[in-house]
Amino acid sequence: MPKPPLTILLAAPRGFCAGVVRAIDIVERALELYGAPVYVRHEIVHNKYVVDDLKAKGAIFVEELDEIPDGDRPVVFSAHGVPKAVPAEARRRAMFQIDATCPLVTKVHMEAQRHFGEGLEIVLIGHKGHPEVIGTMGQLPQGAVTLIETVADAEALTVRDPQKLAFVTQTTLSVDDTKDVIAELQRRFPSIRGPIKEDICYATTNRQDAVKSIAGKIDLLAVVGAPNSSNSKRLVEVGEKGGCPRGLLVQRAADLDWTSLQGLRCIGLTAGASAPEVLVNEIIDAFRAHYDVSVEKVTLREENVSFKLPRELRESQPAA
Repeated sequence: MPKPPLTILLAAPRGFCAGVVRAIDIVERALELYGAPVYVRHEIVHNKYVVDDLKAKGAIFVEELDEIPDGDRPVVFSAHGVPKAVPAEARRRAMFQIDATCPLVTKVHMEAQRHFGEGLEIVLIGHKGHPEVIGTMGQLPQGAVTLIETVADAEALTVRDPQKLAFVTQTTLSVDDTKDVIAELQRRFPSIRGPIKEDICYATTNRQDAVKSIAGKIDLLAVVGAPNSSNSKRLVEVGEKGGCPRGLLVQRAADLDWTSLQGLRCIGLTAGASAPEVLVNEIIDAFRAHYDVSVEKVTLREENVSFKLPRELRESQPAA
């Protein structure tokens, strides 16, 4: 039996962003310089394949610093950022700490701190419980930041002084949904201050725009990413809102349910910002086993962003 034809529209940009590349490079460089183990607080990025690969190289992942024994081993903070209490505790224990927080998340932290220093009440648009949100709220005293998620939250928000108000956002939100929340905040509180340049990062915006460009042409959008990856889940939502009948978040080819993937003619394929390209190729190969696949690359724009490693990793030399 000949395989049925299937066109895969391979969206670009997709996959690793500059902040994720930097975070992974930080762990690998620390292992190169200082040997194993290198401790990492929380998943360095939200992808099991990446985490397992770093574990195999000697990284040990923990959720809290109290899981790390005393000593001089490096401790890396994840790309999502951490509350101020975490590096403070690391200093108290004289730990060798290395911060892998994405510079674009650090930008949000600095904005929040600046607004607080100017006496403004701060509204954070983000998802409750996400590590980035926990880290951003943890930059300031408890109660200084109010978290909202939806337009309904913005409608119901009560503030101390409408004239002394500012907002920041999580970097990995849906661009369109966030615009609606911001519009409601600005309608209710015309004096509210926002970021000079929007907080949603370039990579999130680019990946969502790339999905929008193909959403109306496909039967299915497959997003390679982890279930706890905010930017990956947003890609599924953006595809479905953009006209795709079905979005699918998949970690590995082995997770694909082929009984539900029959009769497809054209699918879109992309990857969240923490998903490596090897997993994209794995998914394509899996479809080749069931379909006569032709791949068409759809590149919306090129990315050339990169971030430097922390100085202590750039200037050090590997141990002899």
